[in-house]
Amino acid sequence: MLRGRDRCGGIVRVGITGVGTHLPECEVTTTELQDRIGKLPRGLLARLTGIERRRIAAADEYASTLGLHAARAALTSAELDPGDVDLLLFASASRDMVEPATAHILQDSLGSRAHALDVTNACNSFVNGIDLARSMILAGRARRALVVTGETPSRVMKPRVTGMAEARQAFAGYTFGDAGAAVVVEPVERGGILDIDTETYSEHWTVGGIPGGGSRHPRGDEYSYFTGDGHRLRGVFETIGPSILDRVRVRTGFEFTDYARILVHQVTLPYLERFIEVTGVPKDRLEVTVTSLGNMASATLGVQLHRAFPYLSPGDRVLFIGLGGGVSMMTMVWEHS
Repeated sequence: MLRGRDRCGGIVRVGITGVGTHLPECEVTTTELQDRIGKLPRGLLARLTGIERRRIAAADEYASTLGLHAARAALTSAELDPGDVDLLLFASASRDMVEPATAHILQDSLGSRAHALDVTNACNSFVNGIDLARSMILAGRARRALVVTGETPSRVMKPRVTGMAEARQAFAGYTFGDAGAAVVVEPVERGGILDIDTETYSEHWTVGGIPGGGSRHPRGDEYSYFTGDGHRLRGVFETIGPSILDRVRVRTGFEFTDYARILVHQVTLPYLERFIEVTGVPKDRLEVTVTSLGNMASATLGVQLHRAFPYLSPGDRVLFIGLGGGVSMMTMVWEHS
């Protein structure tokens, strides 16, 4: 179990004490989205994804905007003010710009004076951020952290396609929806984050992503949209998924039925159903968000946690299962304190 010790030898536990989310007001159905991008077989996107609708950020809403609203909600949930935080992590696949770190843009609006930086690892960014916050608290480098994500992947959907070949390459982008999420991470008297595990297969980094904006392709609209091979990505996750979950089970002694909720990254409904089939995760423990909100990138688990949070009692355990391009898989076991 993940615990540190204070200077007097006492056990230090670190947990989540506040949760907040924010969803843009604009809702777009999958039928409306397909009508916008070009002439494709009727109902194709809805049938392949199982996504009925998703939220889309307005033109004047950015990754930091969605994160800011979520951050304020998380602080309110924990009964804290911005000044109570000494570490601010913007942990997201989306960002406002290449430089500076979006954490600074968010902090300027939030009004805190914390050490601020970005953490990015595709759809695992948010869980990575929680893990980093926990580690820095245990190391004595921070007292209380605010971990925030603001995801605007709708910005990287290819706006038009000319046929099925082009649609197939851009397909993963049409699963996206926008959202913000945030958690407060700090020492707790009981429970807290009990276990974290990761599995990384970086040889598959070419499976999907957004090529533009870095030193390889600094400019060019053709590199600005998400492209990927969904079948290949699914195959990698099916290969590595069961082994990491088996390790968590052996290490913690917890079976799936020992968790009040199991939060898993959701790309499409068929993908989620296949995940359940391969891993044996009980469907009645899940928070299904993909049908009404789409693939919210790293905000997915934060939104699911926020939905489950009011129904959790002290001692209830939650299993987080993150899947991210690159590719990586991540698990986290948290016990409500």
